[in-house]
Order: sequence, then C-alpha cells, then structure tokens
Amino acid sequence: MKTFEYRITSSVGIHARPAGLLAREASVFSSEISVCANSKTASAKRLFALMKLGAKQNDLLVVTAEGADEEAAIVRMAELLSANF
Repeated sequence: MKTFEYRITSSVGIHARPAGLLAREASVFSSEISVCANSKTASAKRLFALMKLGAKQNDLLVVTAEGADEEAAIVRMAELLSANF
C-alpha cells in the first residue's frame, strides 16, 4: 500500500471537471485508489463519490493506492493533483 498527502491549492477545490479528470486517470490502474478528505473516503474511480467529499481549497487529501500497479498509480495521482488541484 502506498500513500501520500496533498493540500488543495486550487480556489475551486474538487468540482465536476477536476473530479472527472481524476476519476478517468484512476480508472486506468487496476489498483484500488482511495481519496480521503474531511473525514470521508471515496474511490478515486467514482466521479460522484469524489464530488461528495466536498474538498475545498486548503483541505488535506490523503490518497492511497493498493494493488499490483500501486507505485505507478500513486505517482500518477500525485502528478495529476499537483498540476490541476
């Protein structure tokens, strides 16, 4: 299992468009990828679950990947978050 933390810098947080981008990228991997924010956990592969986190600017996300390609998944999620969130 691989984990990293990311603090949201985007003023809009996780809304529909960035959540869709995150879900689409997460779906490429066979590993289970989860995102935790505000004491809630969601599958990174589910758009509406990500939106229900209600993550806003300055919220801390904890991203976890577990599975055969967890290393590649966690690296890609970190790149995606830092570039778009």
